[in-house]
Amino acid sequence: MSDLFAILQKIEARPGLYIGRASVSDLFMFIIGYRTAREELGIEPIKAELDFYGEFQPWLQKRLKITTSNSWAKMIELGCGSEKEAFERFFRLLHEFLQDSDRAIARSAIVKGECKPY
Repeated sequence: MSDLFAILQKIEARPGLYIGRASVSDLFMFIIGYRTAREELGIEPIKAELDFYGEFQPWLQKRLKITTSNSWAKMIELGCGSEKEAFERFFRLLHEFLQDSDRAIARSAIVKGECKPY
C-alpha cells in the first residue's frame, strides 16, 4: 500500500481518477478517508504522514496569518476563486510545508522509492 504522499502525487497528476475533480474540499475528504481506512486496517502512518496530520494546519494558520477552527481546506479556499485554484494552491503550500527545515526527516521518507519530493 502506498503512503499518503505517493497517493497525493497521483491525485495531483490525475485528480478526476481519484477524487472526481480538482477540488481541495474533495481532496480534504479523501485524505480523511485514507487516514481512517489505514487506522481501521491497523496500518501505522509513516513519520511524514504524522507530520502532515499534526503540523500542516497549524503551519498553514501561521503561514496565512489566519486564526480559525476551520479545516486547512477551507483556509486555502479563502484566498482562491475556485475549487480548482484552491486544489493547485494546496500542492504549492504542501511543497512549501515539506521544504521547511524542521521536516527533514519527513522529506527523506518521501523521497525514498518512487515519490518525488513536493
